[in-house]
Amino acid sequence: MKLTSQEEYGFRCLLQIGRAGPGGSLTIPEISEAEGISVPYTAKLLRMLRRGGFVKSVRGKEGGYSLARPADQIVVGKVLETLGGRFFEPGFCESHAG
Repeated sequence: MKLTSQEEYGFRCLLQIGRAGPGGSLTIPEISEAEGISVPYTAKLLRMLRRGGFVKSVRGKEGGYSLARPADQIVVGKVLETLGGRFFEPGFCESHAG
């Protein structure tokens, strides 16, 4: 399976946040530096992940991004849909057996 760069970096951002542990959070600049991607691109990815319900954000001095639900409840396929769209349209498997 080949991932787009957006999907890969989105997953990497999500993993960084997950490594912060329950109750832990990271800021956009912290994630950006850890992954070696620009701050604006990191912000874009986190906005997508937040809208998808995978991360939540808190504003302010003690703010940052944290997981919106336990890591074991995050489904890879749903993250990929959020970051890059559907793999297959509904009904694809019925018409493309094998």
